[in-house]
Amino acid sequence: MPNQNNPPNQAQIVYFSHGGGPLPILGDPSHQAMVKFMDQLPSRLRKPEAILVISAHWEESAATLLASPAPSMFYDYYGFPEEAYEINYPAPGSPELADRIAKLLIKNNIPARLDHERGFDHGLFIPLKMMYPQADIPALQLSLLRGLNPAAHIALGHALRELLHENILVIGSGFSFHNMREFFRQGRDAPDPANDAFQDWLIEVCTGPHSQAAREQLVTNWEKAPSARYCHPREEHLLPLLVCLAMADKPATTIFDDSILDKRAVAFLW
Repeated sequence: MPNQNNPPNQAQIVYFSHGGGPLPILGDPSHQAMVKFMDQLPSRLRKPEAILVISAHWEESAATLLASPAPSMFYDYYGFPEEAYEINYPAPGSPELADRIAKLLIKNNIPARLDHERGFDHGLFIPLKMMYPQADIPALQLSLLRGLNPAAHIALGHALRELLHENILVIGSGFSFHNMREFFRQGRDAPDPANDAFQDWLIEVCTGPHSQAAREQLVTNWEKAPSARYCHPREEHLLPLLVCLAMADKPATTIFDDSILDKRAVAFLW
């Protein structure tokens, strides 16, 4: 069933864990739960007129938006089979929306610019190839801000609130656990209480009965959460969540809580 919580002219916002590079597309067994989730996620959503992805794999000194009318593919991974570099996702871009968002950010005192050359990175093309394989919905990306300051990404989300009354899908594409050394270290389905503690904290903060101000304060200080730096030695895969949470201005619903790459990961819908 499409999401009934948002009227037709209301943006839908989701943060999810996008898996390891191209592995979800290549049939990796540790991504089975994620692939099933991605396949079914559009049935929970209204079909949007455009998709805006905040990707963990793009950092710039100013908030930067893809503005090509036909973005190329940017294979921002290495060491995979040849077929990983033949994946194609020919969705159109949306230069008009990119320009409007850049102006919106500048109006809110956030430096912004357009990039007409960069292509879709795998934070966009891997999940969207599963969600919307027809590639018929205009898509664009918004970068993270270099320095990875949590408060700056909360401010980015606040600035995007002016898009809440448009039929767009905003995706925070990251990973709620992203410690590369720990993936596979303990073996399949091995207990990881440290990760569990952090995922439980995320669920409580994002879905619990907090005021929006309290929720934003908690995620701004995310390093104080249980096992925070164990789960995120570097926080680029967490920060798309902060943008989504701040933009949504309401509690989330947990829509995924399962294993990816043999580690527990979560996803949220607003």
